[in-house]
Amino acid sequence: MAETKAGFVALIGEPNAGKSTLLNRMVGAKVSIVTHKVQTTRARIRGVAMEGDSQIVFVDTPGIFKPKRRLDRAMVTAAWGGAADADIVVLLIEAHRGITEGVEAILAALDAHSNPNQKIALAINKIDMVPVETLLALAQDMNARRAFDETFMISAEKGKGVADLRKWLAAELPEGPWLYPEDQIADLPMRMIAAEMTREKLTLNLHQELPYQLTVETESWEERKDGSARVDQVIYVTRDGHKGIILGKGGETIKRISRAAREELSEFLGRKVHLFLQVKVRPNWLEEAERYGEMGLDFKDGN
Repeated sequence: MAETKAGFVALIGEPNAGKSTLLNRMVGAKVSIVTHKVQTTRARIRGVAMEGDSQIVFVDTPGIFKPKRRLDRAMVTAAWGGAADADIVVLLIEAHRGITEGVEAILAALDAHSNPNQKIALAINKIDMVPVETLLALAQDMNARRAFDETFMISAEKGKGVADLRKWLAAELPEGPWLYPEDQIADLPMRMIAAEMTREKLTLNLHQELPYQLTVETESWEERKDGSARVDQVIYVTRDGHKGIILGKGGETIKRISRAAREELSEFLGRKVHLFLQVKVRPNWLEEAERYGEMGLDFKDGN
């Protein structure tokens, strides 16, 4: 009988590098919030992918950037914590942006936050946006700065090169029993995944800074006799004006967001969901330890 393998893989990189898209492509289900806006992943969502006899547990870290607020600091601490705990680290960079100031900073900090036993791979994402010569030069330049164990050229969105990366990860993991049941996709509680789905819809429907001034919590989850679920969620914002923007004229915006979140959650669960959203103003939610716990972050990490 073949030996099973299992271990943790941390995806790190700048915000919007494509980490969440790659995780969802690897796992084959929508586990991590994906939008065109930066800084959308807050908690270290673990997605589980099976490849042969290997179980790959992904830690999708928040993007690493220069933190300004307490929430930012907690997110960046969570990102590096995810990298330090993993068996393999995959640094994701964008082909068309190349070696940015942010990538330079991550490279400089990698040694301090990784351990000598870890394998570190480079994945150059969005490869269809640049010519082959540019890709090869970028790969060479990155490997001159740090000797990566392996380099992959991928398009997380289109799936190019992702199978090769997954096979390599599976082969490099340590031998050991699987950490999760075979059919489990993510180890976040369903309440948290549901809140992330609603937050994604808010981020897609609202503009500029507002998405980073709000959080979503699942207040109650009731399983009904007919097999459906009733889910009640609260959207916390910092100002009255923000509440009005989320509700929209005649409640149109909140209805649109609720409908989109409900449809996605129903599809994810494979059954009917009754989703009820309400918006509450909490001026200081960014300074409340309880809110951070709901996001899977440590309030103390923001100090």
